[in-house]
Amino acid sequence: MTEQVVAAPLVVALVTAVLTLLTRTNDTLQRVTSILGSVAYLVAVAVLFSRVVLPFGSESRTLVYYVSDWAAPFGISLVADALSVFMLSLTAIVALVALVYSVVSVDAFGQRLAYHPLYHFMVVGVSGSFLTADIFNLFVWFEVMLMSSYILVVFYSGPEQTRAALTYVVLNLIGSAVMLVAIGGLYATVGTLNMADMARRLAAPGEFGVAVLPVLGLSAVLFSVFALKAGLAPFQFWVPAAYRAAPAPVTAMLAGVVKKVGVYAIVRLYFTVFAAASVPVSLPGVAGDSFLAFFGPVFFVMATVSIVLGGVAAVGRPDLDGLLAHSSISQVGFIVLPLALAATVPAESVRVLGVTAALVYSFNHALAKSLLFLVSGTLKESVGTDEFARLGGLANRAPVLAGTFLLGALTLIGVPPLSGFFGKLLVFQAGADAFATGAAGAGAFLAVALSGAILTIAYYTRAWNAAFWGEPSDLVRAAIPSRWVRGAAGGETEESEGLAADGGLTELTLTTEVTMAVVLAVCLVAFGVGFEAVYATAEAAARAALDTGTYVDSVGPEVFSG
Repeated sequence: MTEQVVAAPLVVALVTAVLTLLTRTNDTLQRVTSILGSVAYLVAVAVLFSRVVLPFGSESRTLVYYVSDWAAPFGISLVADALSVFMLSLTAIVALVALVYSVVSVDAFGQRLAYHPLYHFMVVGVSGSFLTADIFNLFVWFEVMLMSSYILVVFYSGPEQTRAALTYVVLNLIGSAVMLVAIGGLYATVGTLNMADMARRLAAPGEFGVAVLPVLGLSAVLFSVFALKAGLAPFQFWVPAAYRAAPAPVTAMLAGVVKKVGVYAIVRLYFTVFAAASVPVSLPGVAGDSFLAFFGPVFFVMATVSIVLGGVAAVGRPDLDGLLAHSSISQVGFIVLPLALAATVPAESVRVLGVTAALVYSFNHALAKSLLFLVSGTLKESVGTDEFARLGGLANRAPVLAGTFLLGALTLIGVPPLSGFFGKLLVFQAGADAFATGAAGAGAFLAVALSGAILTIAYYTRAWNAAFWGEPSDLVRAAIPSRWVRGAAGGETEESEGLAADGGLTELTLTTEVTMAVVLAVCLVAFGVGFEAVYATAEAAARAALDTGTYVDSVGPEVFSG
């Protein structure tokens, strides 16, 4: 049975994008429309979440919507299972917070000109990517998302933004071209683009005349594109420049949400679709008869390089944005690392735990890294720089802002009871369980995870000590003449006038920006205290990703059975 509610997030985001384009002549109406649209998007995702996942602990459901009532594999299908709604949920939270931040931080002319339609079209592309049931439409939604992000990266139109956007555009256009070629090759080889139908055909290649080895090669080409979108090494070189050039709320979306589309594509295609194929694999320390046995070592090597390269680079950055951008490379390696275990260890419990750990870490990273980039944006607007050499003592002058940064950093370090602790714990637990089964490479996995954890502590400790701890620097004293707490506590201070004069911020702007950071910080604490709900959803999402049979049966039972 087709379920219209599946399309609700996509439709809400699309309608909001169009309405913000039509209301450009009225600034207030456009901004109100944009915020209400994001609230409606959050509600639509919540309704879909309740239909698919709730009550916690029950078996999750898979809902399908056939566009124009054309059933799979011939028509366009949208599928909402636990994996899709998990990713939509983190999108809805970050998108709303970043949008409210945008309303006060992006200049009025920019908002009126194009910001809000582009922002919501980016959300449209992200939502479509999470819901689509065929690979070609995954490419289409990728392009919708990326075309919006291209303009948002170059939004301020300065030399730095232009250089960053040029690199970002060229690399992603090359990636898109490669993706389209790989998709065409898969269609020519398998005979379908519908993910469920492709999994069904790969599970019985003789029946459908499918040559498996070319599919393996094409899936490897496709993986390089998803690694580029996710910012995995060696495709990470676009990340620092793009993150530094974009407005702070856009960077929050790029790091918190857009990157996760590449991670989602890896989980959905390689664990749900390509895992159905059988091909003998014999590599040093790895053997099996699944595509995953081939990709597991690839995941591990790329994750390891990302963790080490990004972490070491972050430690040496002279500015906060640079540190956060390079740490994102390291953190996405931490997300992919447990997927390597899930791909190579045959034990079902380890596979489920590995995918669950990756999803929980993705969720925590989305919230925490978005928070940190918003704090950095507020810092640059209020003080005028994010260079460590010119900062210091912000915890003394802006304790609320400093406190939110500390909570975000501690989340990614993995300190209880914050939600990040459980994500990191699950990564190590997956490694320990694999080690207990005698799985090859489990020891190396634990060593890499431990190294990444140490690097995380190192670069966030450096950021805290350089920017927030100690006595206020001369620049901080000039920009923030007195202690400021109004944004969260409502207390009267003299600092708001100083910021308005010296830092160019009004009291309302600063209060709103800090409040949005506080909202994400509260989410990190709340999801840590109530982690059972996060874990139940992530585990249901992992099982949905690994249960190819249920996915196939849910998407096209009548056609496929015939």
